[in-house]
Amino acid sequence: MNEQAAQLAAARRDWQLYHTLSEELLKFISQEDIDEFLLLTQQRTALVERMKKNPQTEAYRKTAECQALIEKIKPLDMQLIYKAKSWLNKSRRQNATVHAYDLTAAINPIGNLFNKRY
Repeated sequence: MNEQAAQLAAARRDWQLYHTLSEELLKFISQEDIDEFLLLTQQRTALVERMKKNPQTEAYRKTAECQALIEKIKPLDMQLIYKAKSWLNKSRRQNATVHAYDLTAAINPIGNLFNKRY
């Protein structure tokens, strides 16, 4: 197998892996397992960097096989974006709620007064 064919085969595997990682990302964001989601995001980012370095990635992208795979990936990515934004907004609301009840600044002066030994 020549180098170009090997790179094309790697591009095919990488696109298939990208699809699989997208499915896994969707699964973990749906379960609100954010730690695993973030780990998978890092893996997918590294995969994209590897794909960019492979000169045959664009050649494979133009094939009918890859176009069919891309059509499967697009709705996954749209769901990921929606769910990630939704989770982020929910997280921000929860954080704001927690800070609204954070009376530490108001309590500390009084708390310090009660903690003194007389």
